[in-house]
Amino acid sequence: MVYGLSGGVDSAVVALLCQRAFKDNAHALLMPSLSTPQSALTHATELCESFNIAYSLHSIAPHHALFKDSHKDASLIRQGNFCARLRMATLYDHALERNALVVGTSNKSERLLGYGTIFGDLACAINPIGNLYKSQIYALARLLQVPENILNKPPSADFYAGQSDEDELGFSYAEIDPLLFAIEQNPHLDTNALVALGFAPTLVTSVQERMAKNAFKLEMPAICPL
Repeated sequence: MVYGLSGGVDSAVVALLCQRAFKDNAHALLMPSLSTPQSALTHATELCESFNIAYSLHSIAPHHALFKDSHKDASLIRQGNFCARLRMATLYDHALERNALVVGTSNKSERLLGYGTIFGDLACAINPIGNLYKSQIYALARLLQVPENILNKPPSADFYAGQSDEDELGFSYAEIDPLLFAIEQNPHLDTNALVALGFAPTLVTSVQERMAKNAFKLEMPAICPL
């Protein structure tokens, strides 16, 4: 098994689960880009050393630099998507070399919101946390004794300096997760019904729009019938 380890809580949980389930048959790849803060790399490395997790460093910074030089007008989001797909290409190449499977690290909240890069961090052969909301990830992380320096920092894809998941989403996961759960349990409820349950109208509208816009990311590619 191979997986990417970013220094965030999701990949930290996956790392510790893989260590328990697969022991010596799991390997973490640390793949920093130009926008990866040193703290993220430090947290990932310290996690591996504290829990005796096998890992290797495969920096994608040189490829990121080439992309920036060749596409000088590329936005930060475009650069982030490029890096996410490059990391997944690196993981699949490493998996082929080791005759292994790629393990995913995207949680249920991210998947439902489409907050991920298709064929990037959303790609994998198996995802042990894909059915756990972000708030549940934190609960599991504490049971697994994930270090506080990882638990306490704001969730971020590190697409650019200072990037924060919750800033981009406009709401915290503590606000989003109960709504996602309500929608999952009662898919027939419309906007008014969800607001009547006590959810803020702006939250409901934002989440519904994201889910509808990004639902395709959870589907296999459409095949044209002939």
